[in-house]
Amino acid sequence: MSSKRRLDRAFKNAEVFPFDNSSKYILFSDCHRGDNSFADDFANNRNIYFHALSHYFKEGFSYCELGDGDELWENLSFNSILNAHKNVYLLMKQFHDEGRLHLIWGNHDMVYRNPKYVEKHLSMYFDPKVGEDVELFCDLKYHEGIVLKHSETGQELFMLHGHQADWWNYIFWKWSRFLVRILWKPLNVMGIADPTSPAKNYKELIKVERRTKKWITENKNLITIAGHTHRPRFPEPGDIAFFNDGSCVHPRSITGLEIENGKISLIKWQINTTNDGTLKIERVLLEGPTPLLDYKTE
Repeated sequence: MSSKRRLDRAFKNAEVFPFDNSSKYILFSDCHRGDNSFADDFANNRNIYFHALSHYFKEGFSYCELGDGDELWENLSFNSILNAHKNVYLLMKQFHDEGRLHLIWGNHDMVYRNPKYVEKHLSMYFDPKVGEDVELFCDLKYHEGIVLKHSETGQELFMLHGHQADWWNYIFWKWSRFLVRILWKPLNVMGIADPTSPAKNYKELIKVERRTKKWITENKNLITIAGHTHRPRFPEPGDIAFFNDGSCVHPRSITGLEIENGKISLIKWQINTTNDGTLKIERVLLEGPTPLLDYKTE
C-alpha cells in the first residue's frame, strides 16, 4: 500500500469533532514516555510537560496527542511507564473524565490501534494505597486520524501521527520495534542513533515531509497537522498547509500547537533563568497566532 493510500484511508476513517472559535486545543506529540531508565528521553522534560499540561487543563483546553505518546518499542509493558510517570497519567485522566482528551496512535504505540489492547491495559491499574484495581482510562478510544470541522465555516483540520508517509515505520513497525528493543536501545547509551527514525535521519525526514505535502496539495491544500519527524513546521498562508507540532523530547524544551480563538500558534515551553538565578518554566510563542481562515481555499 502506497503512502497516498495510507493517508487517504486515515482521512476517510478519521473521527470528526466539531469546533468553533470558542474552542481551545493544545496539540502535543512524540512524548515517548518511558520507564524513567537511561533510555527514557521523556524523563528529561517531564516537569516541563506536566507544568504545561496543568496550565492547559486549568485554562479549559482540550488535549490532542498526535501519536507516540507512550514508548512501547523500548518498553514491554505500559505498567512500567505508568509507575514512572503516574502524575502525568492522572492529569491526563482529568482531561479524559471531562471529555477533553483525544488520542492518536503512532508507530511507537501502534498496539493502541487494537481496542481490546487499550481496554485490557489502560482501563484499570493497581493502586497499592488501596490494594485493588482502580479506574484509569475507561472507554478510552484511540484514533488513526481526527478531523476538527468548524461548525460555522466548514473548514477542516486533519490530524494524524504522520508515519503513514513512512513505509518502513508503518508496514514494518514490528520489525523496527524488535531492533529498537534488542539493538538500538543499548547502543543509544553510547550515542549511536537509530537510522530508521526520521527524527534522527535527515534524509528520511525530508522524504516523509515531501510525501505528506504532495498528498496535501492533491487534497485541496487541506490543513494537515502531524508529528513523527519531531521537526516543528508552521507554514505561511498561501504555502502548503503542512503543520508539525514538533515533540516533547527536544533538549530542555517541548513544542506544540495551540488552537484558540480561531487561530493557530506554534509554542515552546522551556526552562529559563531569571535575573536573580531562579529557574522557571515559561511559554514562548514561536509562530502565530495566525487565523485558520487564512489557509482556507475554495
